[in-house]
Amino acid sequence: MGTITKALNLLNYFSVTQPEIGLSEFRKLTGQDKATIYRHLCELESNGFLGQDRQTRLYHLGPAILRLANVREKTFPARDAVAPIVDSISDTLGELVHVSVLQGTCLSPLYHADIHIRGTRVYFDEGEMLPLHATASGLAMLAFAPADLLEEVISAPIQKFTESTILDPNTLRIAVKKTRQRRFSISDESFEREVCSMATPIFDKDQCAFGTLAVALPAGRATDEKRAAIVAALIKGGEDVSKAFGGSLPANFNEERV
Repeated sequence: MGTITKALNLLNYFSVTQPEIGLSEFRKLTGQDKATIYRHLCELESNGFLGQDRQTRLYHLGPAILRLANVREKTFPARDAVAPIVDSISDTLGELVHVSVLQGTCLSPLYHADIHIRGTRVYFDEGEMLPLHATASGLAMLAFAPADLLEEVISAPIQKFTESTILDPNTLRIAVKKTRQRRFSISDESFEREVCSMATPIFDKDQCAFGTLAVALPAGRATDEKRAAIVAALIKGGEDVSKAFGGSLPANFNEERV
């Protein structure tokens, strides 16, 4: 991992639930020495990617992030493109629906909707990166991305999130293979307890998978009937989202696989 990558990777630790991070916490999160981390933080701050509270000394995302996000959305309005589709699926299913795009060996949430807010619902943090091995979105991504992505995930330390998280490389390979065969993934409580999710890949103009469309719901509502409705919505929705990005499904996507 190069110096620039290490510095920019620090930005990925921020989320809605962790908007401020100090130097010592960064050391624990990254395992790097303080001097190196401090140098990276200073560079990021001087270029506007980070700001620092002068009293608490904690770092937060800086104005450069907002400027670039605005430029990206104005020139490539991804959120506007997928919002009507995601909103419609959420309205139909009455569950949380989200689209995420690949970023390194994680998925970065792009847009989500939960039209029918219920007493029991899934909390979704758009600032949280989704691990490929522990989420339905991740399995769908691994199933249709180039094979070297799976090997990269397997070669790195695999983090445990719940008792159902897949930690064994061979088990992960089997889950990815099953996902490819049925065109959608299933993840039951592997990232969060009491949460089930299902996902399908989305494709760009070159018919390469670059993200996923997913539905997440409380385990208590994941009946066979609801799962069947989700599968139907995902298969249709995955094609619609791909088209919204100017992409299309691979010619053999709907073929039976063994």
